[in-house]
Amino acid sequence: MKRIVTPGRLLALGLILIVAVAAAYVVPSDEYIFLPDPAHPVAPLVKVQGGHAPAKGAVYFVDVVVRKATLLEKLFGGLHEGADLYPASAVNPPGTNDAQRRRIDLEDMHDSQQIAAAVAEKAAGKNVVMTQIGAKVEEVFGGLPAVGKLQPDDVIVDVNGHRTRTEQAVIKRVAMQKVGDVVAFTVRRGSKSLVERIRTTADPRKKTHPIVGVELAPALDIHVPIPVRIDAGGVGGPSAGLAFALEVLEQLGRNVVHGKKIAATGEIFANGQVGPIGGVKQKTIGARRAGVDAFLVPAGENARDARRVAHGLRIIPVETFPQALHALATLR
Repeated sequence: MKRIVTPGRLLALGLILIVAVAAAYVVPSDEYIFLPDPAHPVAPLVKVQGGHAPAKGAVYFVDVVVRKATLLEKLFGGLHEGADLYPASAVNPPGTNDAQRRRIDLEDMHDSQQIAAAVAEKAAGKNVVMTQIGAKVEEVFGGLPAVGKLQPDDVIVDVNGHRTRTEQAVIKRVAMQKVGDVVAFTVRRGSKSLVERIRTTADPRKKTHPIVGVELAPALDIHVPIPVRIDAGGVGGPSAGLAFALEVLEQLGRNVVHGKKIAATGEIFANGQVGPIGGVKQKTIGARRAGVDAFLVPAGENARDARRVAHGLRIIPVETFPQALHALATLR
């Protein structure tokens, strides 16, 4: 018995294929895609009281578009130049979801803005006051007790009822316990204060040493003499810190860019160190698309990765804010 292929059946089959392809374009997969975004001038985002943007040249910051990949993008990752696919475990910190990661990114951006203003004003000779108020959680290590309890940017201010203003104080209080003891951490998370009770486990390197599985950094209260307002328009993460610091110093009256278009990326720390960032491939492509004269990048692996996709864009590795200023002053 023969099947008769009718125009109606062909039309139905065609419609099914169209719907399937359309769905692949819009239905999200279980992976994330990182995409380049053209570099953006920083000056419109930064307002320094009494300051002025340069008449010629500009500082640019770079970001990465991060979103759920569609099914089609997951199957054919080469649909976009510079795209990379990552599982959720590589994007969200351990024990967090998309919403929590977004909050962490915005908190990182806020901190980077404050530190950038402080570093720039110190470089301009202003009296900046920084006071350590606790220990900030930099990273939560997967598979250890702090997962699901503590999150990056939590500020630990008390351990078992004892005020802790430094990382060393937190470490000391935890070390006073036995492996398996429950430790009460009082933390500030954004505007909230909460207590998380975490059972310690043994340090793999020192079996009798109790840990919960976090890396700590100073949490600082920063006061700058010249008010600075930065509005990043919802962009998150700490990687624009170097660009913000350069722009603030420029608006304070220092000739930083010397008439050139300069893109910059790197987390800025209170001591002026420039730390590594993620998504450097996409950020380099974004800087290239903006037609800048040079791209300041954290030294080391970031700079090596940037050079692989620079395609003629000048890459300048830097480790500190003073080194960045020197590199720009001598750029030819």
